[in-house]
Amino acid sequence: MEKDGEQQRREERVMGLSTPGQAEITSLDSGNIDDVLNNAGVALVNFYADWCRFSQMLHPIFEEASNTVREEFPNTKQVVFARVDCDQHSDIAQRYRITKYPTLKLFRNGMMMKREYRGQRSVAAIADFIRQQQVDPVKEIHSVEEINTVDRSKRNIIGFFEKKDSDNYHTYEKVANILRDDCTFLAAFGSASESERFSGDNVIYKPVGESAPDMVYLGSLTNFDLTYAWAQDKCVPLVREITFENGEELTEEGIPFLILFHVKEDTESLEKFQHEVARQLISEKGSINFLHADCEKFRHPLLHIQKTPTDCPVIAIDSFRHMYVFPDFKDLSVPSKLRQFVLDLHSGKLHREFHHGPDPTDSTPGQEETGGEAASSPPESSFLKLAPSETRYTILRDRDEL
Repeated sequence: MEKDGEQQRREERVMGLSTPGQAEITSLDSGNIDDVLNNAGVALVNFYADWCRFSQMLHPIFEEASNTVREEFPNTKQVVFARVDCDQHSDIAQRYRITKYPTLKLFRNGMMMKREYRGQRSVAAIADFIRQQQVDPVKEIHSVEEINTVDRSKRNIIGFFEKKDSDNYHTYEKVANILRDDCTFLAAFGSASESERFSGDNVIYKPVGESAPDMVYLGSLTNFDLTYAWAQDKCVPLVREITFENGEELTEEGIPFLILFHVKEDTESLEKFQHEVARQLISEKGSINFLHADCEKFRHPLLHIQKTPTDCPVIAIDSFRHMYVFPDFKDLSVPSKLRQFVLDLHSGKLHREFHHGPDPTDSTPGQEETGGEAASSPPESSFLKLAPSETRYTILRDRDEL
């Protein structure tokens, strides 16, 4: 009977009905989700479906991890473990763009973090992940001279504050917690920061590169939205690097890739690509991911489009169905050429022309598309292979793809 009682208590904890002194898995619905998440320093939310066998396997692990974490962080507002039954609450699943079960999303003060939990599904790994989230993301510096030793291969944001217990610093700390994976955050206080506080508390951004000039935040430090927007713009580049480590995460964002393949040491091509993306395609941000990739590491996708590292730099689009190659890197700076390449993806022109030859034009008024043999066959997507593994997730297949 004792075993049956323990089993019952375990089931109650999984269902969010745990008794005092035991970790609670809070069941979220449309009535309580905002209140629970907004009042949690950190919340790990399990989006699941009862019929999904991977969800069933995760339940007892998630529960035990919650118990372990609660012993270390007893404050119920500091860390929350919660769950959403996506069949019962499809509106919440749609709100957070859940495309697979189970999905573990991390929230800070109600804001969903872009990077979800993708580590091992073990009690130790999940508990360690939460411990890492509790580490202070802001490193204190004790003299202005220390700034000269910061790692300029990383993006650094440095705050200079009169005191730590202030509204300005609390805003800065909140921003740092959210963007901890994207930037290095440092702070100096009191006399150590005095020389940089000639007009009050001050925050600067040091971009990558020894000679890159500092950028100063000119907004109100008590305004979280403004401070966060400024820091995010600096910490999350318009053109991101794709690696095997972040490939699944980028693929799961669900929008096509525009990729520059370049030799790692070829920073000139990367700078040209970044410049033209910013000049021609800023309005397309959100409809396509701008990325760059190391030619050597991504030899296979290059071979897929009949290229090798010796052909780099190469620009291509991966729509998650096919890959399309930008005709000539030298044409990158031709006005609107890169933009038209992306627009032709969205209109379906790239797909049509690969299969049926060039679209009819005014210069060929009698030309018609034929249903005959395809003019060419575009290579299949390479980066779709970096999507979530079907041996770990139940993948939902209701997304239209180009």
